[in-house]
Amino acid sequence: MPLSDELWPEVQPAAARRLMLAGVQAFAERGYHGTTTRDIAGAAGMSPAGLYVYFPSKLALLAEISRSGHEQMLATLEKIVAEGRPPTATLTRLMTDFVSWHARRHTVARVVQYELHVLGDPEYQVVAALRQQIEQLFRRTISAGVTTGEFTVPEVRTTARSVLSLGIDVARWYGDHIRTGPTALGRQYAQLALRMVGAAADPVGEHL
Repeated sequence: MPLSDELWPEVQPAAARRLMLAGVQAFAERGYHGTTTRDIAGAAGMSPAGLYVYFPSKLALLAEISRSGHEQMLATLEKIVAEGRPPTATLTRLMTDFVSWHARRHTVARVVQYELHVLGDPEYQVVAALRQQIEQLFRRTISAGVTTGEFTVPEVRTTARSVLSLGIDVARWYGDHIRTGPTALGRQYAQLALRMVGAAADPVGEHL
């Protein structure tokens, strides 16, 4: 399966997915402002005008990449919360999957997380709403842990944002040269998250 199909199976047609993959690679290497539509179209095997058949602008392409990445992550985390496990188990799974996604898809994640400032207000608001929903999942889980006595935190919102920031930062430094695999890294970060909320660590991974 082509990587573009794996990353964005819901995007049609295949040419649009190729453009998104080319955009991710170009934005990650050169940054948004250092990338031209010619760069993206050429990497996707199209003429410069070909991009505009599927996306009205370079900014629209970036917005679609960012929106799609956040929606994928939100869907993954919502499934975990819907399983209805106790807060410690839920937070362990949330952090493991959140970090492993940012490591496994580090190139995409780097663009999704660190090019947000480029988006115009309408595009940014769409992504901001998705980010708020992701934060809410962590906040609800941490708050539930405080209620059950599993967690001890001074302020839920700040703690949730700190945990999320820890996971997001993985996209900045992770690469294929790192020996620790995405899943193993996610489990390590899950232990850090448990310590941050004052929960007992889970060295044997019983909550995974």
